[in-house]
Amino acid sequence: MLEEPAAQAMRHAIWVCLQLGGPPLLAMLLVGVVISLIQTVTQIQESTLAFLPKIAVMGGVLMWLGPFMGQVLQAWGLQLFDQMVAIGGLP
Repeated sequence: MLEEPAAQAMRHAIWVCLQLGGPPLLAMLLVGVVISLIQTVTQIQESTLAFLPKIAVMGGVLMWLGPFMGQVLQAWGLQLFDQMVAIGGLP
């Protein structure tokens, strides 16, 4: 049974969102847990202690995964436009 093209495009869009958003969110989760454990153990409740490492890690993750993210978005965009042409057809 063939899927609807719109349902297939939505499924692929959700997968792209998971690929692009998953690694940075997991990195932020890990950094947040580590920082909160450090704050709990040392009883230092400084807001910049929680904020600045997260910014540094996010910058590093985005620099490291930037080319991968660009390739995923480019492939998704090309596939999406190819599907639109296939559905609509060329005159």
